[in-house]
Amino acid sequence: GDELGQAAARAAPHDQALAQRLAVARRLAEKARYYDEARRLAQLITRVSQVDGHRDFVVVTGGGPGIMEAANRGAADVGGKSIGLSIVLPQEEHPNPYVTPALSFQFHYFAVRKMHFLMRARALVAFPGGYGTLDELFETLTLIQTRRVDRVPVLLFGEAYWRRIIDFEALVEEGAIGPGDIKLFAYVETAEEAWARIAAFYAQAG
Repeated sequence: GDELGQAAARAAPHDQALAQRLAVARRLAEKARYYDEARRLAQLITRVSQVDGHRDFVVVTGGGPGIMEAANRGAADVGGKSIGLSIVLPQEEHPNPYVTPALSFQFHYFAVRKMHFLMRARALVAFPGGYGTLDELFETLTLIQTRRVDRVPVLLFGEAYWRRIIDFEALVEEGAIGPGDIKLFAYVETAEEAWARIAAFYAQAG
């Protein structure tokens, strides 16, 4: 693990590739807590909203591993159902085992899958991620900004990560987005905070 990586880095102090791999490994380790947050958030959502045969909120993920698995797993933990909209990719042959089997759907095209996500979304919760996460985040923000879809809570887990990756304030300064567009999302750090924001949004709307 980390100790072996540090030992290897000390043995080869000028190996930049090794140093970079170690830095990436450290960052990944720091983000491991998000698995637990995603799982707990799914438990909270499911426990509160899937009672007496009603399903006010249902967790929907991309059906893959990692954070997606955590969310489907959280719903399963409390006896609820969750949906997996997976995409056919070489590195992801099967949906994660926690998706409710009857609610597991496979797509060949990202655009069609994204449309199904957004048609029914009552919130978007984005955890630190890469191109796919950024694609879905910006697509959602664009559709809300242009009023092509109803506004929903957009929550970004891990403010430090998102501020490092995207400089939203610079977009405002450049005139690329308006000052109000930064209010289309909020940063959160815990499952409880995320669920409180979602619940408050719908309490206000209702």
